[in-house]
Amino acid sequence: MIEHTETIDEFLTRHSADVEAAVREAAAAEIMPRFRRLAAHEVDQKSGPHDLVTDADRKAEQYLTEALGKLLPGSVVVGEEAVHANPATYEAIQDDAPVWIVDPVDGTRQFVHGDSGFCTLVALARRGVVLASWTYAPARDQLATAVRGGGAFLDGERLHAGPPAPGRDLRVATSHPDYTTDEQKRALLSLWTDGVAPRACGSAGLEYLAVARGESDAVAFSWEAAWDHAAGLLLVEEAGGAHLTLSGEPFRVTGGNALPFTAARDEATARRIVELLSEPYPWIR
Repeated sequence: MIEHTETIDEFLTRHSADVEAAVREAAAAEIMPRFRRLAAHEVDQKSGPHDLVTDADRKAEQYLTEALGKLLPGSVVVGEEAVHANPATYEAIQDDAPVWIVDPVDGTRQFVHGDSGFCTLVALARRGVVLASWTYAPARDQLATAVRGGGAFLDGERLHAGPPAPGRDLRVATSHPDYTTDEQKRALLSLWTDGVAPRACGSAGLEYLAVARGESDAVAFSWEAAWDHAAGLLLVEEAGGAHLTLSGEPFRVTGGNALPFTAARDEATARRIVELLSEPYPWIR
């Protein structure tokens, strides 16, 4: 538990392992027992057939809300499922109190279909600045962490994204067509051009991890829900990458971003993706 005189940096020094333990325990207690064992009544739709929620999402978020709140008294939790129930909850990201940004099961679609490509995302932010993050893929037993100014790590090994290999098409994961509007699809069409190899994304958290590991060159996303992006953006930053919106400014978890936006292995790649996104349909002359 944080002492009243502790700063956030001191809290992270003392309690990062406790946060990691809470994330692992939430997955062990509420997510993995339901993996490939979901009953029909444990899966619901939210906004439509591609927007799923399960008992694992709800119960893991409840677990993390209680555990993280105890670790850092005075903090608040902004979780995907709580915001769905009460959208006003999202406004806490703008406030002065430390905020835990939680996506209990990022990649619910994959989880429902028995695919291991899902993860739990937790980020700690204050006044719109993401200070630390945890990306845990329980079915793969992979944990990536980042602390602002302290680097990014996967299972204890430091991550360095590095620049893409010269002469190779840029591998870019984009917003999945099932989750995009017609307008968003048109905006992302600019990436279907020479020198770029776009594909539909899976779990956003795992796509960010792929960029931080140098396995993918960039992501290009058209939505700004903080729980999908906060943890991964810090992971990419601390691995040496960069993120930019269409305005040329970094993505803000507090919202109001010029979309779509990108996160990439290095700043040059991020600027290249933004240039393409700013020039719709470059292959039409």
